[in-house]
Amino acid sequence: MPDEFLIRAGLAGVGVALAAGPLGSFVIWRRMAYFGDATSHAAILGVALALALNLPVLAGTAIVALAMAGTVSALAGRGWAMDTLLGVIAHSALAFGLVAASQIPGARMGLESWLFGDILAVSRADLWVIWGGAAVVVALLAWRWQALLTCTLNEDLAQSSGLHPGRERLILTLALALTVAVSLKVIGALLIAAMLIIPAAAARIVTRTPESMAATAAGLGALAALGGLFLSFQKDTPAGPSIVAVAAVLFAVLLASGALRRRG
Repeated sequence: MPDEFLIRAGLAGVGVALAAGPLGSFVIWRRMAYFGDATSHAAILGVALALALNLPVLAGTAIVALAMAGTVSALAGRGWAMDTLLGVIAHSALAFGLVAASQIPGARMGLESWLFGDILAVSRADLWVIWGGAAVVVALLAWRWQALLTCTLNEDLAQSSGLHPGRERLILTLALALTVAVSLKVIGALLIAAMLIIPAAAARIVTRTPESMAATAAGLGALAALGGLFLSFQKDTPAGPSIVAVAAVLFAVLLASGALRRRG
C-alpha cells in the first residue's frame, strides 16, 4: 500500500495536470510560451513578498502573478513588443525575488523547494488549494472556450462577431497566473512552464481537434506526474525535475512514432 504522502503527491500532480494541459494548449496556439516562463519567474517575487509580510505563500504568489498578468496584457494591447516586454519582466522579477528572499531570515534555506518544487511535502490543505485552483481554471476555460478559440484563430473575425480579444487575452493570462500560483509548491518556479508546454506539445502530435488536444494534454501531464513520482521513489531523484523528464520522454516517443507513421 503506498504511503499517504505519495498518494497526496500523486493527487497534487494530477490536479496540476488537469489545469496545465488545456491551458498549455492555448499557450502553444497563441505562442505564449515565454509568458508562462515569465509568470513563473515572477512568482518567486511573490514568495519573498509573502515571507516578508507573514502572508500565506499562495496569496503572495497569486498577487504578483495576477499583477504581472494584468500588466503584460494591458501593455501588449497598446502595441508593446511582447517578447522584449516578457524578457525584461521575467528576469527582473526573478532577480528581485531572489535578492529579497536572501534578506529574509530562514527564507534562503527553503528557496530551492520554491524553485524546483517539493511535491512530496504536499499537505491535505495544499491538495484543496491545488484542486480548487484547477477547478476554477478548467471552469473558466470551459465557459470561455469558444470565444478564446475564435480570438486565437483570428482577432479581426472575433471583433466582427462581437467579441473583445483584449478581454479574452486577459482571461487567459489570469488563468495562467492562477495555475502558476497553485502549482508552485508542486513543480517549482523553474519547471512550471515545462509542464504547461511539453504535454500540450506532445498532445498536438497525436490529435486533430482543439478539444481532443486539451484533453490529451491533461492526460499526458497526469501520466508524467505519476511516472515522475514513481521514478523519484525508485531512484531517489528530485521529484519536480523527474516529472518534467518523464514528460519530455513522452514527447520524444510520440514525436518519433508520428515520424514513423508519416514515413509509412
